[in-house]
Amino acid sequence: MNNKTGNSVKLTKIIKEFNLEGLYLPDNIEDILITRSEVNRPGLPLTGFFDYFTPERIQIIGRVESIFLSQLSDTERYDRLYQLFEKKPVCIILARGIEPPVEMLEVAKIFDVPILRTPVATTDFVASLIASLNIHLAPTITRHGVLVEVYGEGILILGDSGIGKSETAIELIKRGHRLIADDAVEISRVSEKTLVGRAPSIIRHYMELRGIGIIDVRRIFGVGAVKETEKIQLVIKFEPWVEGKLYDRMGLENETVEILGINIPAITVPVRPGRNLAVILEIAAMNQRLKKMGYNTAEEFNKKLEEEFLNNNK
Repeated sequence: MNNKTGNSVKLTKIIKEFNLEGLYLPDNIEDILITRSEVNRPGLPLTGFFDYFTPERIQIIGRVESIFLSQLSDTERYDRLYQLFEKKPVCIILARGIEPPVEMLEVAKIFDVPILRTPVATTDFVASLIASLNIHLAPTITRHGVLVEVYGEGILILGDSGIGKSETAIELIKRGHRLIADDAVEISRVSEKTLVGRAPSIIRHYMELRGIGIIDVRRIFGVGAVKETEKIQLVIKFEPWVEGKLYDRMGLENETVEILGINIPAITVPVRPGRNLAVILEIAAMNQRLKKMGYNTAEEFNKKLEEEFLNNNK
């Protein structure tokens, strides 16, 4: 398992993703990295209050900040913007297609701070930008396994090499489900409750089948058989069948797997010849959806057994 720390994303990638207009781009634009997912509207800094100011955050100027600046004298506006840009913010983005004051472009060139612009409304843009940065900068690990989408549920299959993870995934793909990643799964914590998995770019849409080699799932089964990312909602752990071992036959055990501080529901599936693992995963996915809807088959069945026992002993 490999951990990624200190994640960053190039500013040029954000510019391309949001189709931002470059009003001033310094020569080192390709080297500028975004390391914080929080953004800031610099209303207070423009009044001279810089306590707790974080220059690593993207600064968003909307209508309120623009109107405030327009009401200042030329000299005062220059001084306020000079103080802001002197802190070397990673970049300034003007929302709503706002025209920057002349003084802003002047101080941007002095301190080499990028000035960008979007026609999108401030609130909408901020929400989209934060969501994107949360994904780009999320804590990430790489786990050995297979990630598939089955009936809308993201299932991470774990187990020793050669136990049948990829073969099960192929069978699921043939049955109309989708592959996200094979062999290596990059898992990102994008919120306090959500993990998202993807394949490393170099092996995306590829699978390794022992005896056959590398196959391109997208070309063989079509674009509908693959997906770029998926939330991880269930973990299936394959392990060799051990004769005499007591396995959960009722489904009452609430097993979980902790990944990046989030506990994901988990099921241990013993593997032996003759078991149709693809069908088992389909049932597991549907049962997981029922649980999320508030219906737990194992608990309901257990209640009926208890009621039957009490009735027979009256």
